[in-house]
Amino acid sequence: MMSEQKSEPLTRTYTVPLGVVFETQPKLRAKKAITIIREFTTRHMKADHVSVDVKVNELIWSQGIKHPPRRIKLEMERDEDGLVTVRLPPEPEQV
Repeated sequence: MMSEQKSEPLTRTYTVPLGVVFETQPKLRAKKAITIIREFTTRHMKADHVSVDVKVNELIWSQGIKHPPRRIKLEMERDEDGLVTVRLPPEPEQV
């Protein structure tokens, strides 16, 4: 029987390419973009569970279902339990 491994907390910033979304039907693109973000997060952060923030979802859907962004910059944070939270990176301060 395998014991449950605790992973150490980790935060990384990635630019996720979403160009492959445009190979799907126009009425499925925004949904496919969310799926690609979840798959990317699972692969790169070695996550069991992925939680996508509401603001990320709103940004993907902001131009409608047919026109999601071609790439998106995201911050991914893994906690001790293996849950990864995906959110937008903080805005740099303007001087």
